[in-house]
Amino acid sequence: MFTGIIEEVGTVVSISKGAKSSRLALKGDVIFEDMHIGDSIAVNGVCLTVTEMNERTFTADVMAETLRRSSLGSLKTGSKVNMERAMAANGRFGGHIVSGHIDGTGEIESFKKEDTAVWVTVKTSPKLLRYVIEKGSITIDGISLTVACVDDRCFKVSLIPHTGMNTTLLTKRAGDIVNLENDIIGKYIDKLMHVEVPILDEKNAGEAGNISMEFLAENGFM
Repeated sequence: MFTGIIEEVGTVVSISKGAKSSRLALKGDVIFEDMHIGDSIAVNGVCLTVTEMNERTFTADVMAETLRRSSLGSLKTGSKVNMERAMAANGRFGGHIVSGHIDGTGEIESFKKEDTAVWVTVKTSPKLLRYVIEKGSITIDGISLTVACVDDRCFKVSLIPHTGMNTTLLTKRAGDIVNLENDIIGKYIDKLMHVEVPILDEKNAGEAGNISMEFLAENGFM
């Protein structure tokens, strides 16, 4: 689990491509202060597992499903990436609940400066926009951000200077693809609200552990 508060901007050192998967070697600094083999590191919002490491470089395998769902396949040697270690249990929860399991991608449509802030417009599919709400949370390339407005084709966020200087988002251009992760709470609530609940009647009341009116009466609930 992550918070979406980027710890540092790292660099892609090398990429080894397989038939459908790839292997990334990434260079950093801050995240190596407490890193071990098997740790989870969010790279542009995608949770990857450290498989090898030395003083300032670690390697992670990227499976075919991750390449299909994210923008990691477009990375090149020298690309800059946002990196965050998994949240420590004794740390401050500065962003929001981020799983590192992105829902899909979006396309940057425009940047617009407003005094010290920069508005970023991202268009994406109705499937993802379903869970984007005004003043709710969204993760863009691993960055925890607040949605300023949303419609049926895109959403907007506003970046403060600190976020712009300490992440890769403002190095992007219109047309670039970014990884998106919706608020996990909204997705779970939506799933639970659409679960079909079997209707109890005299024929199925006793099946599969269903609670019948007789059971409630016998146990003092009626």
